[in-house]
Parts: sequence; C-alpha cells; structure tokens
Amino acid sequence: MKGLTFVDRCRIKVFAGNGGNGASTFRREKYIPKGGPDGGDGGNGGNVILKATTDESSLLHLYYQPLQRAEHGGRGQSKQMYGRTGEDLYVKVPCGVEVRIEDSNEWVGEVINDGDELVVARGGKGGLGNMHFATPTHQTPTECTNGAEGEQKTLILELKSVADVGLVGYPNAGKSTLVGALTPAHPKVAPYPFTTLHPVIGTIEYEDYSKFHIADIPGLISGAHKGVGLGHDFLRHIERTQFLLYVIDMAGIDGRHPADDFKNLKEEIRQYREELLERPYLVVANKMDEAQAETYLKEFVERTGEQPLLISAELGDGLDELKKILKERLTSR
Repeated sequence: MKGLTFVDRCRIKVFAGNGGNGASTFRREKYIPKGGPDGGDGGNGGNVILKATTDESSLLHLYYQPLQRAEHGGRGQSKQMYGRTGEDLYVKVPCGVEVRIEDSNEWVGEVINDGDELVVARGGKGGLGNMHFATPTHQTPTECTNGAEGEQKTLILELKSVADVGLVGYPNAGKSTLVGALTPAHPKVAPYPFTTLHPVIGTIEYEDYSKFHIADIPGLISGAHKGVGLGHDFLRHIERTQFLLYVIDMAGIDGRHPADDFKNLKEEIRQYREELLERPYLVVANKMDEAQAETYLKEFVERTGEQPLLISAELGDGLDELKKILKERLTSR
C-alpha cells in the first residue's frame, strides 16, 4: 500500500471502556468505632463515538490506526465516593460514513452531516460498592460487584460521498477537466486513463450564494461492476447523489463510439444497482471542439434518442448553460 492517499472502506476494532469495580470499605473515623459500609460505586466506562466532520475526506487515518479504545471507569472509593467516569472516545470520520458489524453485516448506523454522532460501542456500567448491601440483619457487608465489560466490536466503515451531482463517464471523457472548470476543486488532469484515482468533491457556486456539490469518481469501463478497473470500488460514491451527469467523449478519441460508451455506462450502473437508473440525469457531449465530434453527435442522437448538452470543458463552452440546468433541476426537486 505504498503511497496510499485515499481509503473509503476500512475495518476497525472498537473497545468501549470497562466499568470500574465497586469498593468494599467501611467508615473509619474518630469516635465512630463501628462505622458502616461506605464503599462507592465504580465509574461507567467510556463510549466509542463516531463523529462526522468536514475536516476529514478519507478513512486513511483509521486504516493506519484500526484499534480504537475508550477509557475505563475508575474504581469506587471510600466515603461513598464514585469512581471516575471513563472519557468517551470521539473518532473523527468524513461525512457520509456507513457502519456495519463485520461478522453479521448488521447495520449499525451512519453519520451524514457535519457534527453527526453515532455511538458504536457502549461503555460498561460501574460496579456497586458495599454501601448498597447493608441490611438490618447484615450491617457489615463486604461484598461489592465488579464493573461490566465495555462492548467490543469489529466494524466495517464505508464512505459514500455526500454530493448532489454524480459524474459518470469513461476514463479520459473529461470529467476531471469539467469539475475543474465548474468548481474551485483541482483534480489531476492528464491524457491517460485513471488520472482520477479517488473521488473528488467540488462545489458549484452561484451569484445568489446557492451552491451544490459535485462528485467526480474514477472512470468506469466495461466490467466495472465485477471489479474491473477502478470503478467498482467507487460506484458507491454516486449512491447518495440526487442527479447523474453522464459525460460522453463525443469525439471518440479513444476509438470507441460515444453511443456505445453511453450504453455501456448505463449497463454498468444497472449491474451495480439498478435503481440508480431511475435517478434524474443529463447527458453532456464533451469535446465538441474536436474533429469528428459533429459526425459522432448525429449518430449518437440517432442511436440513443438522447439530446445531449454540447460542451467543451477544455474551452469552457456551454458551461454557463450547464450550471443553469443543474440549478434548475436540483432546486425543482
């Protein structure tokens, strides 16, 4: 994993704190030779809590630190003093993380928005001190109870990006160039496949201060739903989007027909999760400044029945219209 910079799925073990043991002590003060039991209760163990924050964009930090432990509760003290409550452990994660139990795949919960919290392991309850066991016939009890163990779980964390618009396209379709032109994000752009190696979230801002988030995922290729290429690992990042943007290389620079690209993209999405095909979408014909684009466009319309928006992300042509359409579609929902 040398050079690993992005992780959107990881396995962690969480250990909530154990409850502190109760104390078995007796009151011992001058002039009170037979003081009763005064052992206090143990403190409760700390919880392990996931907290969503916009400061994190990956699970990389948990990949390298998979063991997360909360503090144990303190032991009870004499004079009916309670043990210290174990401090909760807050584990920062990106917004959009889903959590499941590894062995059973049982759903635990999710944290979507900045500041959301999810308790994933609860601390054990503190034990009882001997002060609780005194009765009229048993005035000097020595018994006390141990604190309960905190929960221990092995969890699978999966990040699904929180964005309004998801970009779908083949490698080199120009998705990263488009994101860079529409937003302040600066994804790497180069003329070879898989320049984008992890999702990039950009923000489209408007003059009225409204804004929408757009997710660029690594390009899909045929067989992506089976794990071919990089797409399969990242298709989850379009699951929460409201709107899909199919970015088609209308110049066919890589030797494929744009109509075939569109057909194959929809098939990959269908194989991954069919309900995503019901998501509202727009097709954009990119690279319209290139040779052959007009010829391919005519054939594309004939074969697919789609009327794509014509753009050139490289030159900025058609981007104002695209931003306008996206705003209209997103605000009308």
